[in-house]
Amino acid sequence: MHPLSWRAHLPSGSDLHVADLTARASLPHAWTRTWAAHPEAPLLLDLSVPDARWCRADELEEMTRRRAEGLAALGLAPGDRVLWSTASSLPAVVANLAALRAGLVVVPVNPAYTERELAHVLGDVRPAAAIVDDPDRAAVVLRAAATGIVVATPDLDVIGGASGVGASGAGASGAGASGDLVLDGAQPTDVALIAYTSGTTGAPKGAVLTHGNLLANSESIALTWRWERGDRLVHALPIFHGHGLCVALYTSLLVGSSVVLLPRFDADAVLDACARHDATLFFGVPTMYHRLAASSRVGQLARLRLAVSGSAPLSAELHGSIAASGGTQVLERYGMTETLMTLSNPYDGERRPGTVGFPFPGVDARVEDDGALLVRGPTVFSGYWEHPAATAESFTDGWFRTGDLGVVEDGYVRLLGRSTDLIISGGYNVYPAEVEDVLLGHPSVSEVAVTGAPSEEWGEVVCAWVVPDGASPPDVDAVLAYAAQRLAPYKRPRRIHLVDALPRNAMGKVRRSELR
Repeated sequence: MHPLSWRAHLPSGSDLHVADLTARASLPHAWTRTWAAHPEAPLLLDLSVPDARWCRADELEEMTRRRAEGLAALGLAPGDRVLWSTASSLPAVVANLAALRAGLVVVPVNPAYTERELAHVLGDVRPAAAIVDDPDRAAVVLRAAATGIVVATPDLDVIGGASGVGASGAGASGAGASGDLVLDGAQPTDVALIAYTSGTTGAPKGAVLTHGNLLANSESIALTWRWERGDRLVHALPIFHGHGLCVALYTSLLVGSSVVLLPRFDADAVLDACARHDATLFFGVPTMYHRLAASSRVGQLARLRLAVSGSAPLSAELHGSIAASGGTQVLERYGMTETLMTLSNPYDGERRPGTVGFPFPGVDARVEDDGALLVRGPTVFSGYWEHPAATAESFTDGWFRTGDLGVVEDGYVRLLGRSTDLIISGGYNVYPAEVEDVLLGHPSVSEVAVTGAPSEEWGEVVCAWVVPDGASPPDVDAVLAYAAQRLAPYKRPRRIHLVDALPRNAMGKVRRSELR
């Protein structure tokens, strides 16, 4: 069953062709031309620093160009991977944009990752360099790296590791030398990002996203949501996540609009920024909207032209609450790391609570008889980094199997759940297998199964069902502390249930549905 065509999103009179979405080759190519056309346009305001002032388009172009030259001077050459693990700040954004302008491949990583989690990513993608904004974090990266790696701040102050050698073998006098640097030359098929996700199962894998994927994503978003130069986005999402990076930041820079960058989400800070800076846009996850709905100031959301929710399902109840007390119809959309933005409720037209709408321009979607949601289009990734078997398993005749189940109702897609055991907590993906592997390392744990439990605030929280190893039950606090040392906060169990045995089927597989 197919939802409404993506053409239903187009403004009246639009004659878009799919090829138009990648006609500008890459985001860096398009960004710099947008900036050159309006050099004095205010683009970024970093509220993580006192007395912040707007960074203009011409300033951002110069800063990113110089930073790209600095990356090349470190010996990095086009195609080299650069791990990028930072909090939200202007220097962090500049480093990211500079790497893309220089043809490097950015590997965004959550700064909350533990040494164990970092070691997996570092060993898998083998980056030539890492950009971090915390000296303690730099030490963790250096310990976790299996080989020499250049570790630097967003300003390119080298903290430690090898120097002057890129992953492709280019030294400071080779292809990576700044004198040979070609800016903004990436083609649509060149790799831009490798974003780590567990896909449907197993250890995290790198989703390979090309410059064409990123450009098509931002072009279709801007068109669908009528995003223009005069818009101003209050940005409180983490920038290492696809929602905050590919949707919010990259698209704003593409159209030449402005971004008020907050270091973290706080309901009052968001509403203050919206009022003080005449914001027109806010993007968040359901947890953020839950907290905004609980604020006595929620009515101030009515000043916005558009409020978007994603990364996890927004309940129809919360949608209705925001509409009633906040004076705005939140637009819910759907996407994932591998596909970027896929489905959206319409900007012009009915935004149906409990649904994620229909495909973005250029994207096709279908729901099979068993409810499986499949998608294809220019935003869909090219595969998992060095995991050809996992890539092959994820596609059927060119269609990507999302792992989500849905139904089409009057042309809109309503998600029914997941065909995998994925947990979404606060907008972040948590894969039970990874949490289970960690907990099984505790000496008091014999068996464990991890599930999600509904949470009004977080969407879901992580629960662990533990069979003790021995007659005496384990110390629950000790098990939680053990997990905290090895897992990022959003992956850690919030609840531990001690059980005598795990329910299993005839083949020995745990029946998680009986634990939820």
